[in-house]
Amino acid sequence: MTSAADGPPTPDTTSGRPGVAAFDFDGTLARRDTLVPFLRHACGTPRVVAATARAALRARDRDTLKVSAVGHLFRGRPAAELDELGRAYVPTLVDLLRPELVERVRWHRTHGHAVVIVSASLGAYLRPLADRLELDAALAVELVVDADGALTGAVVGDLNTRGPEKVARLRAWTGQRFGVDVPFELWAYGDSSGDEELLALADHPTWVGRRSDGTA
Repeated sequence: MTSAADGPPTPDTTSGRPGVAAFDFDGTLARRDTLVPFLRHACGTPRVVAATARAALRARDRDTLKVSAVGHLFRGRPAAELDELGRAYVPTLVDLLRPELVERVRWHRTHGHAVVIVSASLGAYLRPLADRLELDAALAVELVVDADGALTGAVVGDLNTRGPEKVARLRAWTGQRFGVDVPFELWAYGDSSGDEELLALADHPTWVGRRSDGTA
């Protein structure tokens, strides 16, 4: 188990496995939460507060709360509008990126590794950010779009991209990329309990920030 301050890791050049680097976003690649500021920007603070309070009445846990609140905020809005808001939000994210983690991204790309963001934030802004950073993918929360191009309020898969769902999303992506039965060498970066399963899967786990020693 390493920390982000330990310097660039050493690739296993003898394994013969494709390399994958998976980065959590909020608190890891970015220094702080980015979802709530985006929701406030897209919907206004009063609506975000009201949607969160409404969702809290029926939420079983934090994941249910988040999925319900996000669904309430965007239900019925054009998907194209959300995509436009996401693209416009990207420039504000650049200044939030940790320089040492951006350097890790460059290191992985130099070594030919696939680099992905695996996050519980919205794909509406993480996908265009991944394009800007020349990453391979952003595996994040996506909203269901109906036949008319409107958001239904449901989340694709009905799950938050957190905990075991991060592992499931990454395995699905690597299966499409390399083949289901092809093993890969994984570097993973995270900062919170929602990243524990992803870090446990990794050959080279790295805790970032206050979790850099591997403790809560």
